[in-house]
Amino acid sequence: MVDETIEQAKAALRIRAHVARASMDHQERAEAARAAANHFFEGIVLRPADVVAAYWRIRDELDCQPILVRLMDSNQTVVLPVVLGPEAPLDLRVWEQGASLYEAGFGTLAPAELAPKAEPDIVIMPLLGFDSQGTRLGYGGGYYDRTLATMKKRPKLVGLAFAAQELEHIPREAHDVPLDAVVTEAGVRHFGAMA
Repeated sequence: MVDETIEQAKAALRIRAHVARASMDHQERAEAARAAANHFFEGIVLRPADVVAAYWRIRDELDCQPILVRLMDSNQTVVLPVVLGPEAPLDLRVWEQGASLYEAGFGTLAPAELAPKAEPDIVIMPLLGFDSQGTRLGYGGGYYDRTLATMKKRPKLVGLAFAAQELEHIPREAHDVPLDAVVTEAGVRHFGAMA
């Protein structure tokens, strides 16, 4: 059952978060992406065998590409998400060294349909907003919620955002899985047991 009051509050927060994110210029965005990548590798523990789910930036999201490049250069196994349908979980496809990426809807790129699939140990998640409790405000489509619900193990969830996307409080519903950490151009913040 959807709580309409919470959904209305989240809709208003999404508008605020979009405005904050859109107010940054191109140079600020590029510098923030480089700084966030450095903070990610300094503050998030990666084991060589870990599978890392990342994303291909759409619109004005913080660009994950500097992280992706370093992950690929270090031979970390990387999966990228593909939206299969409005009610389906994300299809997480392995991006193998040298493999081309293809348009995958919503302005994203992803490995080919026949690429192997893998369940991640770490998920780098795009978001519209986050709060001091590790609550993530997404776009409202529920893709990551559905995907996490199908996984055999709970991966470490790392939000990637601009510091300006922090909100005072985001209402959390039962299906909202909190972040373990958020990485911004200002640094890494850990939540819950990781704090």
